[in-house]
Order: sequence, then structure tokens, then C-alpha cells
Amino acid sequence: MQDAKEEIRSRLNIEDVIGEYVSLRRAGRNFKGISPFTDEKTPSFIVSPDKSIWHDFSSNKGGDVFSFVMEVEGVEFREALEMLARKAGVELAAYDASGSQQRAKEKQRLLEMHDLATRYYQQSLMKNERAVEYVFRQRKLSKEVVQLFRLGFAPDTNDALVQFLTKKGFSAQELSSAGLVNRRGGDLFRGRMMVPLMDTSGQVIGFTGRIIGDVPNAPKYLNTPQTMLYDKGRHVFGLSQAKEAIRKSDYAVIVEGNLDVVSSHQVAVSPVVATAGTAITESHLKTLSRLTPNVRLSFDGDAAGVAATERAIPIAQRVGVELTIVTLPGDVKDPDELIQRSSDEWVQAIEKATPIVDWLFAQYSQREDMESAQGKRRFTTAALDVVRKLDDAVEAEHYLQRIAEDTGTSLEAVKAKLDFTPSEQKPLLRKKVAHSSSVTPDSQAYQDSLLALALIDPKTREGLGSLQSTMFSTPERQTIFSWVQSSDETVTDTPKDLHDLDTYVKILVLKADTRYGQWSDDDRLLEMTRLVRLTVKEHTQTQKETLTAELRAAEDAGDDVSAMRLKKKLNDLIKEMPRAKK
Repeated sequence: MQDAKEEIRSRLNIEDVIGEYVSLRRAGRNFKGISPFTDEKTPSFIVSPDKSIWHDFSSNKGGDVFSFVMEVEGVEFREALEMLARKAGVELAAYDASGSQQRAKEKQRLLEMHDLATRYYQQSLMKNERAVEYVFRQRKLSKEVVQLFRLGFAPDTNDALVQFLTKKGFSAQELSSAGLVNRRGGDLFRGRMMVPLMDTSGQVIGFTGRIIGDVPNAPKYLNTPQTMLYDKGRHVFGLSQAKEAIRKSDYAVIVEGNLDVVSSHQVAVSPVVATAGTAITESHLKTLSRLTPNVRLSFDGDAAGVAATERAIPIAQRVGVELTIVTLPGDVKDPDELIQRSSDEWVQAIEKATPIVDWLFAQYSQREDMESAQGKRRFTTAALDVVRKLDDAVEAEHYLQRIAEDTGTSLEAVKAKLDFTPSEQKPLLRKKVAHSSSVTPDSQAYQDSLLALALIDPKTREGLGSLQSTMFSTPERQTIFSWVQSSDETVTDTPKDLHDLDTYVKILVLKADTRYGQWSDDDRLLEMTRLVRLTVKEHTQTQKETLTAELRAAEDAGDDVSAMRLKKKLNDLIKEMPRAKK
């Protein structure tokens, strides 16, 4: 069921699931709320979307989305899995032992089919003069870019690709599952320049076909339908070609069309991707956020483009990316047209990207008469709807002042309208989690603090010399202690040697970042010294209690030899105890 878990995890945002039970508020890159397990008054319940984990400092509980549902619903893992599978729309039967193997086999067959189809389209391009004219002379694409994106051409015949793939051993059902045929079983793509859609590793998972020439009633673009491989709500076009440039430049540009991306690479402006004509989703931005927190949108300034930009704000707030807007000159319709005219203008437009809220305010002011009362009313109504979507209080205050300045109104009046205008009602929590003041605190939670600090700050590991792995209370803690003893690596993600403890390591790193992230080096060293002393002290006390119990048992049994041996060990230990308290 590991594949099923990963599929569910990829479809559900942990903060959304937990947010149905706990009221969460943004706190930097994480979310914070009141513990659902204790009666605490100060929020110490943390959810990390980046790591897909949660941790409750008040009870020292933590884990992934499955463990949370198990805790709050009081169910076993299988029940939690089934609940989340229903929510994610995942059919678990496809992921049982036989189903998982079958699914993997089907996926591999689809990937092989798409690779063969891509090669076929590439060869067809070079054999067709009309396609060569369009790709190389009309669009002025270089051979290098054509090869980079594996561009091709679908012959204008009924079943040329079907025949080719059938001879390669693929069935009609497989061709249909791949989204390569129409309802009559013929080629879906005909007479089109073919642009392969690739996953992040460069494997082809679908196609966009751009019509060549003027064909009545034919759509300009045709895309692969939803398949096992391709999900338009998750796919970021051009990411496999752009990811290194995105890392290097520390920003990504999102355009609307796939050919805008191809044209941008043609002029060596490479940190550019597309959402393939669909609206931006949280999955799109989360994928990009792993490479950079800075995303620049190149959308149209028409009503649809403004609406799409407005919808992107709360998504970006949840994901934690900074959105800016690339504005094109008014006499071009898209980046491709601008690039054809001047690549320098395209670079300048990207460099002059405007903060998203400023861009929206400019759009609102252009469509209203800002001198009339009615225009000011409509402008402030639209602008305040945007401000409500901002999580940061300082940022919101800045834009409230902007609204007042733009309308010649007092800040008090703008704030009054903000308070007066009803905002969207927050959804009720799905289930009230029973608070329990009887939750047994973890008496060894300090050991997690010690390990957390050691994981993120190698300098503090110098103070671990007096400790032994046997002093830690669980096998998991002992394993991590042994690892930090032998490593000088600063941990931000789970090391390869600790993958079996992935969730636990992520919880410790989250705990360390939350508690010790802003501490100075000296304060961290002092804290490590305190935690080491506490660990030695608690271990010594436990040993004393164990020896005392064994001594009493030996005396009760009349075993004088064992009693004498245990007395000596106990006396030696007591002599050492003051040293442990220093």
C-alpha cells in the first residue's frame, strides 16, 4: 500500500486535512494552531506543508497526515487510509499487491508508447516540407531547441500513428488509455506540430498539437486528455528543461502557452514554464516552490487574466511563494509575439515584474472613473477583496494606505469599509476534537530536543561526548543519536541512512527550526549542555531505581552473593551521581 499512500499524499494538502479539525493560521512557511490533544491556551501545534508533517509541542505527538487522522478519529491505519483515499479520489483496489504490480506495468507501457510516438512524430517532421517550413522558417526555431523539446509533426492521415504503434505490439485498449486516439479509434492528432509534455525527469507523458495552416472548425491547440500519466492540474510544461535555470536565477516565469516557453528558450531566456492553458493550481505552485520562492506571472490584462491573477493570490499565500506580474507592451498579444519582435524587450519585461497586488490595483483603477463616488466605491470594493486574502498584517496595512491614497479617502474610512463589508465565512471545523488534559506527557521529550538541536547544528555535537546510545529511551532515538555522533552534516532533509525514520527525522527538524531556528550559536551550545546533563542525570536515576529494585529482590530471595554485588554497583553509581548533576 506504499504506492497508495504516496498517491494520496500527493493529492491532499496536509494543512487542508488538518484544517478541517484545527483552526490554523499562517506562521511563516508553516501553520500554527491550538493543540487538539491538550487544553493548552497558547498555540503550539505546528503543521509544515513543505515536509508534509505536523507536530504538537504540548503533547509531543507528531507525524504525517495518516497519523493525524488516526489520532483525532481514534481509528487504525487501514481506516485512516480508506478515509483519506475517499477524500483524495483514490481507488485502493488498484494498489493492492496484484493491483499495484499491474498499475506499474501499465504505467511503464504507457511511457514506452509515448516515447515511441514522440520518435515517430520527430521523424515525420523531417519528412514533411510543410511542417519544416512552419517550424524552422515561420517560427524560426533552431535545431537545438527543436531537439530539446523533441518537437515533431503528426501526419494528416487517419491512422498513421495507430498503425505504427500497433506494429510495435500495443493494443487498441492501450492506445485509448494513452489518449492518443479519437472516439473512432483513429489518430487524435493530425496535421499538427507536436509538442511533447514531459514530467520533471524528461519522460514524455502527453502531447500538445498546434494546427498548421488554416483548417476550418479545427481547434488551434489540442491537448492529451487526462490519463494515468497526465494530469493538467499538476503538470508544469517545460519544467524538465527549465529547472536548472530556475535554480540559478532564483525565479520562475509562468506563461500561458507552451509555445511561449519554446520561443523563450530559443532566445536563451530559460527559467520559463507554462500551465498549458489551464488555471494555476496549488500543485503547480508547490512544484515550483521546491526550486524557488519567486514566481512571475505573464498573464493577459483582460478580464479573464485579471480573474486568474486574483485567484492565484490565496494559493500563493498558502504555498508561500512571492508572486509578481510580467506586463507585456500593449501592442503584443503574448510572449511569443514579443520574442519574435525583440528578445531584449522580453527580458526587460521580466526584469520589471510588478508585485501582484500593485498590478491588480492598477487594473482596477484603469477600468473605473476614480474621480466619481461610484468609481471609488467599486475600486475599493475590488481592492479590499484582495487585501483580505493577504496573510501578513504589515503588507495588508501598506495596501490599505495605498487604497486611501488612490481614492483620496481617509485610512479610517477604508478600514471602516474593510470591517463593514462581510468577508467569506470560514468553514466550520469538520469535527470537534475532544481535548484531553489527561494526555500523558512524554517524560523523555527532552531527548527529542537534544537530537533536534544536534541534527540542525553540527557544532553542538561536540558536547555529546559523555553520552551513549543506551541512554536514549527508544530504538529510534538511539539510531539517530548514533548517526549524529558519526556525521558532520547539517540536516535539512532526511539523510539516506535514516530513510526508515523519515517522518520522525522531519518532525525533529521541524521542532528544531521552530524552537532553535533564531537562537545564537552560544545559546544553542548552552542549551545542548543543559540537555546533555539532563540526559545523563535521568539515565543515572533510572539505573539507580533499577539496581535498587534488583537488590530488594535478591535480599528477599536470600541471595547474599547477588545482593553484595548489587550493593557495590549501587554505591559506585551513587558516588558518580553528584558529578552528573553539575
